[in-house]
Amino acid sequence: MTVEQVPAFGVRFRVQIDDVELGLFTSCEGLGVQVVMEQRQEGGNNGLVWQLPSRVTYPTIKLTRPLTRDTERVARWIGGLATGVRRCTGQITAMSTDGTEVAKWSLLDVVPVRWTGPSIAPNTNAVLTETVEIAHHGFLAAN
Repeated sequence: MTVEQVPAFGVRFRVQIDDVELGLFTSCEGLGVQVVMEQRQEGGNNGLVWQLPSRVTYPTIKLTRPLTRDTERVARWIGGLATGVRRCTGQITAMSTDGTEVAKWSLLDVVPVRWTGPSIAPNTNAVLTETVEIAHHGFLAAN
């Protein structure tokens, strides 16, 4: 197995939106694509139902991490929505624990959908986390 084929363990995800570095996240869910299929029946042909691709959809991407100083970068980026929503180009890079790039995804028309901060309660020793959810309109060719 070559170095390029070794699976990544302990992956972190570096997120950049246009020129804004949002920092490292420990969890990334929702990277994917789905082709919606429509079924059409042909009159007189009872042997099959045609499966026709109709549209492509992309789920929202949910990024989670322990609370850090990078939270301020996310707050500034999302705070910019007050002056109007502007679609951006985004990039998510999976990195191993030693900083080696494992994979990279470039996203088209990124828009923040939701930010969830930590639930702070007395007498709790749990790690405080934040979650950022973004929507996009597809993947760009890697550069």
